[in-house]
Amino acid sequence: MTDPNGHTLDERGRGITEASGGIGTLTRKDFVSDQEVRWCPGCGDYAILAAVQSIMPELGVPREKVVFVSGIGCSSRFPYYMNTYGVHGIHGRAPAIATGIASARPDLQVWVVTGDGDGLSIGGNHLIHALRRNVNLKILLFNNQIYGLTKGQYSPTSEQGKVTKSTPFGSVEQPFNPISLALGAEATFVARTIDVERKHLPEMLRRAAAHRGSAFIEIYQNCNIFNDGAFLALTSKEGRTQNRIYLEHDRPIRFDRDGSKGIRMTGAGHLEIVEVSEVGENELLVHDEHRYDAGLAFALSRLSAGPHGPTPLGVFRQVERPVYGDGMESQLRSAAADQGPGDLAKLLSSGDTWDVD
Repeated sequence: MTDPNGHTLDERGRGITEASGGIGTLTRKDFVSDQEVRWCPGCGDYAILAAVQSIMPELGVPREKVVFVSGIGCSSRFPYYMNTYGVHGIHGRAPAIATGIASARPDLQVWVVTGDGDGLSIGGNHLIHALRRNVNLKILLFNNQIYGLTKGQYSPTSEQGKVTKSTPFGSVEQPFNPISLALGAEATFVARTIDVERKHLPEMLRRAAAHRGSAFIEIYQNCNIFNDGAFLALTSKEGRTQNRIYLEHDRPIRFDRDGSKGIRMTGAGHLEIVEVSEVGENELLVHDEHRYDAGLAFALSRLSAGPHGPTPLGVFRQVERPVYGDGMESQLRSAAADQGPGDLAKLLSSGDTWDVD
C-alpha cells in the first residue's frame, strides 16, 4: 500500500522506512527528539507540535528525508523538538533557506515553521516570493497576533487599536490577513486551522504534506501570556458553534447550529451571510477549492476582518502549477546536454569582468 506520494505504508496506513539496516515501522515516538520542550505552560505551540509529530509517521517519509526550517520567535524552537534534520535560521529568512534546500535536494520533504512576526514582518518578502515561485515547501505560520518571544509588542496581524508595550495608545496600522496575502502571492495550497482543533489541524497538515508546491497553513495559536483569549470567538463553547465556517469542497457553505446560516454571493459579486431558511439552500455558495482563479477564495478570506466573528476554516485553495525546483532541474539538464559539464572557474572569469588595481 502506498500514499499519494508513492511512499510505502503498512496495513494500518503507517509509514515504512529502512532504518538501522532493516525495515521498521515509524511511530510518533520516532519523531520526538531528546530535547526538553521549552514553551510557556499552556502555549498553543504544544498542541501544534503534538499534531505534527502524530501525522509524520503516516507520510511514509524517512526521518533523514525530512527537514524543518525556522527563523526567530517562539515557534522557531520547533526544529529542536523534531527528531529530523533541522535548521534554525535568522529572523525572517526561513523561506529563503528552505528554498535553497528544496531546490538543491528535491528528494527531501521541507517544512517551514514561522510566526506572524517572523514571517510577515522582516520575512514578508521571502514568504511571498517562496509562495509565488511555487517552491515545494510546507509552510506553517503560527499566528498569535503578537510578538511573544520579545515580550508582547504588536505584530503585523495585531488588530487596530491593540494596546501593547510598543503601542501604548493603540496600534494605528491595518493588520495583514495572512490568507489573503498567500492567495495574492498565488500559493497553490492555502488553508487555515486552530491550535486546539484536534481533528481539523492534523487533517490540514496531511493535506499540505500531500501537496506538491507551496503549501501554506495559517494556524491560529493562542499566546496565553501576552495575548490570551485572542481567538475566543472561535474557541469558546458558544463561539465554536456560531462562528466556525468549515470549508468543504463541492459542498454548500453552511454554519451555525444545524447549518442555519450560510454564505451567498450577491448579484454584485459580494459574499454575504444569510439565513438558509429565508433564501433556500440552492442560493448558497458551493465551495470549490480547486478553482484555478483565486478570486473566490480571496473573497472568502475577506469574509471576516479577523477572528472576531464568523470565520472560514479549512482549505481555501488547492490547485496544481509547475513546481519551481522541477523547472530549475529541467533547465540544468538541458544545459548539460547542450554544453556538457559546467566549468565554475570559466563562469567566474567570463563575461563582464573588471581588473581592480
